Amino acid sequence: MDSPVAVVGGSGRLGRLIVQRLLDRGETVRALGRTVQPARRLLPPGATFTPGDVRDPATLAEPLAWTSAVVFCVEPGTDDEGPDRPEATLYLGLRNVLEAATAGGARPHVVLVSQLHATHRGHPLNAYGRVLDWRRAGEELLREWGLPYTVVRPGWLIDDHAAGDRVRLEQGDQGFGQVSRTDVADACVQALYSPSATGVTFEMFNEPGSRLTDWEQAFAALETDRVVVA
Repeated sequence: MDSPVAVVGGSGRLGRLIVQRLLDRGETVRALGRTVQPARRLLPPGATFTPGDVRDPATLAEPLAWTSAVVFCVEPGTDDEGPDRPEATLYLGLRNVLEAATAGGARPHVVLVSQLHATHRGHPLNAYGRVLDWRRAGEELLREWGLPYTVVRPGWLIDDHAAGDRVRLEQGDQGFGQVSRTDVADACVQALYSPSATGVTFEMFNEPGSRLTDWEQAFAALETDRVVVA
């Protein structure tokens, strides 16, 4: 890509995997996060770490200026009130990121890591700061922003392939299962290079079988979102 790729939440467990895959492709990567010392110790060599808090727009302007793409993989808090409530990170924080990334007319491709059950308001997970409501609100905000985008809804994240090696992509938010963080990182990065991944929302899981080798074909089998802008 001609400009850097920003990974917001790049110092987290999933974010570091995404950063590494982008570096492997020769991209210039800006990793944003709140924890300076752990990030600089854990991030892959070659990544530029910038302290950035999605709740503070002043920390986002410089690292998100004129990026080719943005991957948003922030881990939310689950408080009902206060600065770590999901509303502050998943919705207001995403809005701050989109405003900073599009300042001056830039149009980066944004990959949003959301969550399984984002459309299920009655799910028990929603008791934690209405996390599912704000996941859904963040998705809708991104769709309405008018940028090229991809929304990834992982199943339950695990660090291995205990559920199987095959990646299964679904739509409709009705599935259930586990998925390896490494596969989610692959999906996020592959979406930036696959035209068929633009404008789609999908869930992903692991199951027994062979590993996915043709991501473009897998994305092409998905339906694009129907976005209604008021």
